[in-house]
Amino acid sequence: MKKINLTRVLVFSIHSWLGLITGLFLLLLGISGSGLVFLKEIDQAVHADLLTINPRGKPLPLDSFYRKITSSHPNLKGIAWLNPDAAPDKAYEFRLYQNDGKISTYDLGMVSMNPYTGEIIRDGNLKDFNTGFIHWLIQFHWSFQLGLPGLLMATVFGITMLFSILTGIIIYRRYIWKVLTFQVGIRWKNRSTISSGFHRVVGVWAIAFNLIIFFTGFWMNMFAFDKTYWEKQTIPCPPNTLAVQSLEKLLSQAKGQLPGLIIHNVYLPTQPGSDFSVKGSMKDQNPLLYDGNSVSFNAISGELTDVKRLSEKNLWAQTEATFFPLHTGSFGGVLIKTGYVIIGLLPGLLSITGFLLWWRKLK
Repeated sequence: MKKINLTRVLVFSIHSWLGLITGLFLLLLGISGSGLVFLKEIDQAVHADLLTINPRGKPLPLDSFYRKITSSHPNLKGIAWLNPDAAPDKAYEFRLYQNDGKISTYDLGMVSMNPYTGEIIRDGNLKDFNTGFIHWLIQFHWSFQLGLPGLLMATVFGITMLFSILTGIIIYRRYIWKVLTFQVGIRWKNRSTISSGFHRVVGVWAIAFNLIIFFTGFWMNMFAFDKTYWEKQTIPCPPNTLAVQSLEKLLSQAKGQLPGLIIHNVYLPTQPGSDFSVKGSMKDQNPLLYDGNSVSFNAISGELTDVKRLSEKNLWAQTEATFFPLHTGSFGGVLIKTGYVIIGLLPGLLSITGFLLWWRKLK
């Protein structure tokens, strides 16, 4: 009996200290993540006047945007066209991958352009507010706006939250079924019983969601532990080496290689060794299987370098293709996204109620 009690005390201590040490950051991750679920909708609503375009015939070729961006940003690691499926009256959005050689900054930028005139209507870095608060929030959620150390912190907190969930399961294992079947609820007697009840009930109902959210977040950020990745970030990006081939033509050829491809992202290379690539999902593909299909070309020679089909990949690769939609809620409509917003705030609520429980115990 004594051994069982000591084990329980140890598990409870680990659970408490993990929550106390990482609670504030988990609260910030939860709030920022919930805000990003409707990223596109919020951005379009807040900046409607800026991003709504008057269609004027046929959009310019992709090469026009590529040349304009690379001329105004001469040192880029690469460019991603984020909305190749944009409606005729919406601006094109491009993500800029940069590197100033400092690990203290995470160098993401963005450019919004008029599809018919090529005019740049928004240009800036995600560390600033000049691209809009919601885009600043992307990088905050990714790295707390602290560069690579912040990215590593966010990844580590994903691990600590997983341990916190597992220790919580051990602590409340006798209550899990009772909570799920509404046999145990919240006692509204006083602040102590309320915080204890909230922590138990919310923690049990959020187990599956939190496991999914924090595991997928950790898995997608695992490159933060790669030593070579850190070393590369200390080398400032050299001047652009531009594509020789017509990117508009390569895009057309990519569509021919994978008929029925719904394009989600087009990568435009600016450095040697990087290919022009098109990524997306196939028609009738399960919404949970985001992307997984791609076509790549050498932008200098025009040679086809790779064609990947998700249907031909192994089970683990197909499982990985679900991580981004499961993490962001992008696989569903308004109802699912709203659920993600609400449930995404639960880790913060658990941090607050957990702190209150710890404070009560301390007193």
